[in-house]
Amino acid sequence: MSLSIAQRLDRLKVRTAELAHWRDRQSLTIDGWTFDGEPIAHHQDWPHRKGTVRFAATATVPQDWPLEQTRLQLDLGGESLLTLRYPDGHTETFGLDPYHQEFPLKHWEFSIATESVARFPFGEPNRVPKLNKARLIWLDEPAHRLHLLLQQISEAADILDDHEVVPHLIDAAEQALRSLDWPSDTPAYISRTSTAAMQRKIWELPELQDNPAGLNEAQSASAAAAYDRLLAQLKELQKRFPQNGELLLTGHAHIDLAWLWPYGETRRKMRRTFNTALSLMERSDDFRFNQSTAHYYAQMEEDDPELLERIKKKVADGKWETVGGMWVEPDTNMPTGESLVRQVLYGQRFFEKHFGLRHSVCWLPDCFGFSGALPQILRLGGIDSFFTIKVNWSETNHIPSDLFWWKGLDGSKVLTHTFDNPMQGYNGFVQPDCFVPTWKNFRGKTEHDTSLLAVGYGDGGGGVTPEMVEREVQLRDFPAIPRARWGTVKSYYEGAHRTAAQKQLPVWDGEIYLELHRATLTSQSGVKRKHRQAERALITAETLASLAHMLGAAKPQSLEADWRVVLKNEFHDILPGSSIREVYVDAERELDGVIGNAKAEQAKALKVLSAHLPAGGVADALVVVNPSLSPRPLTATLSDGTVLASADSVAPLSVAVFDRKALKPAGGLKADTHHLENEHLSVVIGKDGAVSSLVHKATGREAIEGAANQLWAYPADKPRNWDAWDVDADYAEKGIRLDQPESITLVEEGPHRAAIRVVNRYRHSTVTQLYVLTANAHRLDIETTIDWHDRRTLLRTLNPVAVRSRTATFECAFGIVERQTHTNTSWEQAMFEAAAHRFVDLSEPGFGVALLNNAKYGHSARGNLLGMSLVRSPIYPDPLADEGQQSFTYALMPHEGAWYEGGVLPEAIDLNQPLVSIEASGLAAGTSSPLGIEGIPVAFSGLKPAEEGEGLVLRLYEPAGRRGRLSLTLPSGWQTSGPLNILEEPIERTGPADIMPFEIRTWKLQRS
Repeated sequence: MSLSIAQRLDRLKVRTAELAHWRDRQSLTIDGWTFDGEPIAHHQDWPHRKGTVRFAATATVPQDWPLEQTRLQLDLGGESLLTLRYPDGHTETFGLDPYHQEFPLKHWEFSIATESVARFPFGEPNRVPKLNKARLIWLDEPAHRLHLLLQQISEAADILDDHEVVPHLIDAAEQALRSLDWPSDTPAYISRTSTAAMQRKIWELPELQDNPAGLNEAQSASAAAAYDRLLAQLKELQKRFPQNGELLLTGHAHIDLAWLWPYGETRRKMRRTFNTALSLMERSDDFRFNQSTAHYYAQMEEDDPELLERIKKKVADGKWETVGGMWVEPDTNMPTGESLVRQVLYGQRFFEKHFGLRHSVCWLPDCFGFSGALPQILRLGGIDSFFTIKVNWSETNHIPSDLFWWKGLDGSKVLTHTFDNPMQGYNGFVQPDCFVPTWKNFRGKTEHDTSLLAVGYGDGGGGVTPEMVEREVQLRDFPAIPRARWGTVKSYYEGAHRTAAQKQLPVWDGEIYLELHRATLTSQSGVKRKHRQAERALITAETLASLAHMLGAAKPQSLEADWRVVLKNEFHDILPGSSIREVYVDAERELDGVIGNAKAEQAKALKVLSAHLPAGGVADALVVVNPSLSPRPLTATLSDGTVLASADSVAPLSVAVFDRKALKPAGGLKADTHHLENEHLSVVIGKDGAVSSLVHKATGREAIEGAANQLWAYPADKPRNWDAWDVDADYAEKGIRLDQPESITLVEEGPHRAAIRVVNRYRHSTVTQLYVLTANAHRLDIETTIDWHDRRTLLRTLNPVAVRSRTATFECAFGIVERQTHTNTSWEQAMFEAAAHRFVDLSEPGFGVALLNNAKYGHSARGNLLGMSLVRSPIYPDPLADEGQQSFTYALMPHEGAWYEGGVLPEAIDLNQPLVSIEASGLAAGTSSPLGIEGIPVAFSGLKPAEEGEGLVLRLYEPAGRRGRLSLTLPSGWQTSGPLNILEEPIERTGPADIMPFEIRTWKLQRS
């Protein structure tokens, strides 16, 4: 009776599985184990599972076993760093995890030592860890090789499906199996196969032998002969059915810096993974491995400098590839542009210092969308290529190309590749059923003949296995499947650039929005708030000290150490809020440390600045610094908590000295229980606690339509997957408006500041808001304190404004993104929550309204409704995410003209970085402006000490999409360099105007 191909394939799989039971000829249990110095037996529970524990034992390989065919097999019940020590003092170190449990040996005698944790690779606890397995095996290599080859033939036949080569593959495999001389002795056979799934179902097995006999010499020889014949047949089939397509394999172990485990465990994961990769390189000349993230190597310099030196040698040999050029693999939606610059600046400098190279490929496989500012930042950092696969995760719409030019806000382009591997994405496998679909899914094959494929266990680390290396060698001789070879990421992009020079590749213009993981813009708002504060505090500290240097003080010290802490916490599972609670305890503590250090540096710089100002007769002086490029009304909080809001102004990048006695509040501030008013705004707070009227006095326009700052709780924020990551579009189907406030109270009534307090309660949580209007304000601040105690609920503010526009403006790094306010297409429908930095604006000709914030990122703009997400409370992976109290401020700002005409950006800057002041005496009133910027309005990114040599580095950018004249005015004795890149090196610049739309410009300022 003839069987179908599918039936024959099933039979082949069953018969192939049998071979695995004879993979070892003999085995020997290793006894005499200790656990933290105390004896532990096989299959015994760990005495405890707290922290890192240590196993130890010694072993001797039987003298009649060939050492090269001997393997150590271990399963100790968790993840371990395994060290083998030989009699000559030589040691070898490996990672031990569920995917790496078999290890080669270099001597017949050795000792075993581990550092172990009762965890699995994704942080899951092993709640009942045991010493499961510890034995030596004499590997029957012919049986092992044949089993693996037959397994790969089955996988190839499965995935090739109706390809005409499939019957030939099955024929060859069946012939190989029929040629075997295979054992059948009942006691050994039953014992050997007792672990098979079929046998484990039997009610009661007969008595089993402890160490059943393996293949004899003749049987093993038959397996060797069958393997050789089968391999020869595959080579012949390959002539008839050539390999189709090409994949460049890069060994990879995506190690999340923190995620479902704290950073301390990541430090152990790094050592385990890196030792595994090095051990594979010792045994394969072809294998190549890549690892991004300067921070990891910097950490290794502290934790295991010997391991780092071994890595450096492999980098020099071309086997280990450092990639990415960034400090970590950061989120790119939320960091400010200057933070992204520092990712590249400090990353590239570190790699150059320690490895003698810079990177040309940005490696971000797993981030949750990509800012349109990134291409320009990369190009200015010497990086011309970009890799991710995350775009394939979008739920609804997909970028139509996988090899394309990505064009940023300013028009800069980077060559971008993404592969679509359905088998674990960037954690791919070396096997036919991974290769074939990855090549099939490669849409760029008509332009370029190769796709990249990253392989190796990842996220929790681990990386490539010895079997993967062995599989690659076998697959070289297979027919019909794609050709695959180990290579470097750099070489892949070099080839792709050659193709791009000859062919017209597609272009994707603007941000790459991920239609998934939208809730990462809101989850764990505590770390987002502290990150924003840390960024601003560092930038301001550098600016103040640099201005002091321009007035005669010493060159400031580098704040790179603190920047590195901020950059670390921008990692794409920390800042987005998708990690466990322990990660956020650490992150907020670290960011608090940065904020404290930066504030101390600011205070020190203010004292130095004051010491370099002209002396005079003002006994009660207020020294105020404006660290931005727009004049600002004088608003300051004094050391005693007093708020000043005067009619005076502070010039851009200036240091102003005021006589406190002469400072008067700006006129016109009025307040009662439901009404706030100054010269610019008139505000009415309704009985529902919302803003019922917001009149912009200069135009006479009512800015809102109905009620603004409506607070809505959505108790059905329960995504179908990825609890902390996602918010499903139907969250708004059930909304509860908080419109029955417990109290509305006038709590401040001037003359510098007035405030109305509104207290709302939602179930177990309280939202306390102060509507604040200062005497000189152009915006209504809403100072918010939330005491949150409800799970899986999203809280948002909704603001219907009296404006009609088809597009809304969202601030992003180094510019803005204009997004549609309608939902005509699936692309717009999918963008129901999107990133903004300090403001979102809706404007029509002549008038607009902006929603500003100092700590939030998740926004929406639908019709005339501006929304912002304030807090959400998922239960996985942190059941207590954002539990408790948090404070932040957002604001409503009506304005005349477009956002860039109406002063929206200066107000957003002021909300996030108020004027900096210090009280002093014996100074002369007046203003010192050491640095002047003239011409088209531009925005300030940073002013910092140069990385090399003397001088300062100034970075500006054009924020609105305009071009024009720009010039710098420096103090006497100072000069400016020509244009620099973000690595602070000279570049050729060809722009027709001094600054172009969204252009980032950098100069070095130094004494003549």
